[in-house]
Amino acid sequence: MRGLCSFAGVFASRPEAPRWFRGFVTETQTDQARIAVVTGGSSGIGRDAALRLAQRGLRVVLTFNTNAGGALEAVRSIEAAGGVAAAVALDLGDVETFPAFTAQVQELSEGWGRATFDALINNAGASVGIAPFADVTPAMLDDAYRLLFKAPYLLTQALVPFLADNSSIVNVSSTAGLATGIAQDCTAYGAMKAAISIWTRTLAKELSTRGIRVNAVAPGPTATRFGRSEVPADQRAPDPDGVAAIMAGVTSRIALGRFGTSDDVGRLIAMLASDDGSWMTGETLNVSGGFGL
Repeated sequence: MRGLCSFAGVFASRPEAPRWFRGFVTETQTDQARIAVVTGGSSGIGRDAALRLAQRGLRVVLTFNTNAGGALEAVRSIEAAGGVAAAVALDLGDVETFPAFTAQVQELSEGWGRATFDALINNAGASVGIAPFADVTPAMLDDAYRLLFKAPYLLTQALVPFLADNSSIVNVSSTAGLATGIAQDCTAYGAMKAAISIWTRTLAKELSTRGIRVNAVAPGPTATRFGRSEVPADQRAPDPDGVAAIMAGVTSRIALGRFGTSDDVGRLIAMLASDDGSWMTGETLNVSGGFGL
């Protein structure tokens, strides 16, 4: 179906403001703090995963690239519910920044009384490499590899030394990388997401000696801040590309009859990162409402 792949789902007044900020931490909150790092936590699936992890009592370090306002709102939402969070800028397209980011995670963890952290959620991504096979350029393929596979691979490599034993990694793949979710225009995007699932399984084997569990979730069509389905009908812009019709066609392939929400996926991520998922590793869970059944 045409276009299916595209539905995969600032410190304004202070120009000198740092590229990271933290939530308020009390002395008692540092005792036995459990900590999660969530990439792409300023909106969508990452934001809801961060909120759900905070509800389970974890302190959350969430990253953002350009959406600082969304990151600040996510931190405030966590704090309003009694949790603790920090937001840190991270450009996953620039691997040279990963050592500095790792140092920031260490600093925040130490501020919460820890030398390690307990959950890494590789969520951040982009809708790149989505085009008919004949139109995929070398630059598009390079972007898909750099943002969808190379970035989480190397970021995890940088952070694993600071993950506690018996902790958890959750990667976000996509149904576009599964046999049941094959879609037109997804040859590059789907290939990178399939690579995430294979990497998840092989990394789970390698890190099992430390008791670190590695799983992935494969969301189906999900309404995010980029999707028209979140916008009230009377507020939608003109639709010259027929996006609404494409979305209706996608919905017809979902057994449960609706797009997923970010929280549908966020709740599953939080479960996998918690003790509730303590006997699961190496798995990619399809969370798609029965897409393609």
